[in-house]
Amino acid sequence: MKQVTATTLSEPHRTSGSEDTDSVGRRGYAIGLMIASSVVISFTGLIVRHVDADPMVMNFYRALSLMVAVTLILAIQYRRMAITHVIRIGWPGIAGGVMLTVAAICFLQSMTHTTVANTLFILGAIPFFTAALAWVFLRERPTRATLWAMMIAFSGITVMLGEGFGSGSAYGNLMAMVTAICFSIYTVLVRRNRHVNMLPALLVSTVLIVLVAGVSSYGSLTISTDDLVLCVLWGGVLSGFTSVCFIVASRHLAAAELTLFMLLEFALGPIWVWLFVNEVPSRWTLLGGSLVVVAVITRALVEWRQLLPSGSG
Repeated sequence: MKQVTATTLSEPHRTSGSEDTDSVGRRGYAIGLMIASSVVISFTGLIVRHVDADPMVMNFYRALSLMVAVTLILAIQYRRMAITHVIRIGWPGIAGGVMLTVAAICFLQSMTHTTVANTLFILGAIPFFTAALAWVFLRERPTRATLWAMMIAFSGITVMLGEGFGSGSAYGNLMAMVTAICFSIYTVLVRRNRHVNMLPALLVSTVLIVLVAGVSSYGSLTISTDDLVLCVLWGGVLSGFTSVCFIVASRHLAAAELTLFMLLEFALGPIWVWLFVNEVPSRWTLLGGSLVVVAVITRALVEWRQLLPSGSG
């Protein structure tokens, strides 16, 4: 009887430990996905450097390619039930798609109406906007380690821009701010509805972008074969992979953490342009980018370190 009682009492302890280990493992996996997706999407700048088409035309074909990619993923994953899962996103998914659309359009407006430095500086604040919204609407409070990583990474972005700051235009700066806020809202919506596959929200976004870009560029959607291939690579492969990773990771990471790891894109983008186009970055870019990389990787290592005891068993 004593032996049975001891076994019965110890069983919940083992189960709890197993659940904790599984939770840490899932978080470590999600962090890996976010880092991988940030590395992949950081090649966007390199692609844009080689595309000669108008920005709205680029967005049209990028969104069209992403739409096809998401449709194929849903069709393969759910087969006949794909339409049901698209409907399941409900109003939160539609709202998320609208937020992504506004963010994409405003980002282009910002890049063409203010300095690149101003745009990137404001976008670098996305984790802070996201943390504030998540705290209010999700009651998610970022850990101390995440807050430190956010501050160091943001400092790195500030250093990266060096002396590139300018007053820009009020309109362009406002568009960058709208971009940051809309993407933060999208992140919180995805995180709040993590029990639902929010990938179909991308269909809403891509349909809207295709409509807006198509109407605004009607009659001038001609594009070269080389540019089309790059837009398909950008939308169908890079954006597709990144979007799937983001949705999966949102089930295991806090909203602020999701956007923190995305800052890696800002640090790596100039490196690829340097290596493949020979556009030499300034020492400020290299120094600031190093700070961002160190902040993100250190935050990841802090999480992954928790897996070592169970792994060494």
